Amino acid sequence: MEQYLQLAYLNAWEYCPRRFYLEYQLGEMEDNEHIIVGRYLHENINEEGTTIEGDTIIHRQQWVWSEHLKVSGIIDAVEERDGQLIPLEYKKGKMAEHLNDHFQLCAAALCLEERTGREIFYGEIFYHGNRRRQQVKFTSQLRQMTVDAIASAHQTAAGKIPFPIENSKKCQACSLMGICLPFEVKTLIHQGV
Repeated sequence: MEQYLQLAYLNAWEYCPRRFYLEYQLGEMEDNEHIIVGRYLHENINEEGTTIEGDTIIHRQQWVWSEHLKVSGIIDAVEERDGQLIPLEYKKGKMAEHLNDHFQLCAAALCLEERTGREIFYGEIFYHGNRRRQQVKFTSQLRQMTVDAIASAHQTAAGKIPFPIENSKKCQACSLMGICLPFEVKTLIHQGV
């Protein structure tokens, strides 16, 4: 049976393929302040169930999967408004320039479309850092980039551990820096070791 990639790992892959490999293939996990704060913030939204707020029906903790893309996972919430399904993810920080959150949300929407047969035009990400929702439109370009990212993540999982990325800012915020040793590995590579 083929292995399904969890949506959260797609987020990790886009952030850093080496981090993804360490977590997904080698089972490495390590907490840092970002992980702990994110886990704490999710405690309030991790309850399953359906509620109604005004004219919005909110389904929390929705399990979805795509047999076509071989991905699965839990969407924090799916809102029904004006006849539309709107996947919603909660994130700790602020909107970043990276597409990892967008890929995770778009992949969740692709799963939801496959499960429901309904087209989903956009989703939303609530960032606790600035307490705002960002609307993410599922354009054909984002859909294709997400499908490509899923394929690349599956390929990465089946290959050798990737080299460290060049973005040292990402490395400094990564909980796995002490396991990955990006700067030490790069130094050894430059020395031809």
